[in-house]
Amino acid sequence: MARAYGARARMALAFESVYGTPPGAGWRRMPFVRSGLGGERGLVADDLLGHGRDQRDPIPDAEVVEGEIEIPMDAEALGAWLKALFGAPVTTGTGPYAHEFRSGGWDLLGFAVEIGMPDVPHYARDAGCKTESLSWSMARCPADDPALRPSPRCGGQGRPPVAGPW
Repeated sequence: MARAYGARARMALAFESVYGTPPGAGWRRMPFVRSGLGGERGLVADDLLGHGRDQRDPIPDAEVVEGEIEIPMDAEALGAWLKALFGAPVTTGTGPYAHEFRSGGWDLLGFAVEIGMPDVPHYARDAGCKTESLSWSMARCPADDPALRPSPRCGGQGRPPVAGPW
């Protein structure tokens, strides 16, 4: 299957009010460098008894969605990834605002991510995602270190078919 690369590929993110249910509105376009987010559905041996000596075909396991998304160090979009990692910030001030992200919360916000490749067309939406970690390395010059970009590691529930863009 053909894939879209470069300026035509799109990513959108929206926070869920009900975990695992992609929201109908509130999608926000996010800049990204690459996405390794994908689903995998393994097979589980069927151990059901009472059907003779022949082994039965394996049954599908639950789908697991996980992977890394490489993002640019973007002042506006980084706030959404911090919200996914720490929860909603405590915001104070009347402008300029101060946003304080606090670590240690038990319940992280669930979000949905959609990667769109309009040239194909193919839109993959992952619901019930949660951010596992956020990491980056630092260098004197961004050109010296291509890993300067933050990489949130995410996991989600599954990948239902999507008809079109957000």
